[in-house]
Amino acid sequence: MKRHYIPITASVPGVSGSQQAFIRRVVRTALAAQGVDFPCEVDVLLTSDAEIQELNRESRQVDKPTDVLSFPAFGLEPGELPGIDDADPGTGLVPLGDIMISMEHVAAQAKEYGHSNKRELGYLVTHSVLHLLGFDHMDEGPQKAQMRAREEAILSELGITR
Repeated sequence: MKRHYIPITASVPGVSGSQQAFIRRVVRTALAAQGVDFPCEVDVLLTSDAEIQELNRESRQVDKPTDVLSFPAFGLEPGELPGIDDADPGTGLVPLGDIMISMEHVAAQAKEYGHSNKRELGYLVTHSVLHLLGFDHMDEGPQKAQMRAREEAILSELGITR
C-alpha cells in the first residue's frame, strides 16, 4: 500500500531530522488510530510566533500568536472519514489538510506544563490531526471530552505520557 505523504517545512532554524521523523510517526499513528487506512497527504509547517500570528490573523481574525493552526481539507464530523474517491487524481493521495505549529509555543508550553518539548510537540501534532479529521473542542462539554480522550489514547500508543 502507498504510504502517507507528510512533507514538513520549517521556517525556523534548529528543526532536526529526528524531530521531523517523530512528527511523521505521530501523524501516522494518529491517522491509524482513527481508522485512516488509505494513503493521505498532511502538510506540516513548523514556524515562529510571528508567522503563526500572521496566519491566525488572516484565517481566524485573531491577532495573536497561537500554538497550532489546523486547516482541514474536508468538513468532517468526528468519526467520519473522507474516502479514497476524494484522492487527488495526480498523486492518489487524499489531501487531509495543513498543520502549522509554532516551535516557540512548543518550548514555552512544555516549560509551563513541566514536560518535554517532545511531549508538547507530540500533543500538538496529535491535536491538529484530530482537527483535520473533524474533531473540535469549541464547546467545553462532550466535544472537548471526546477530543481529549482520543488525544490521550494516541499519545499513550506512542508511549508519550504526562
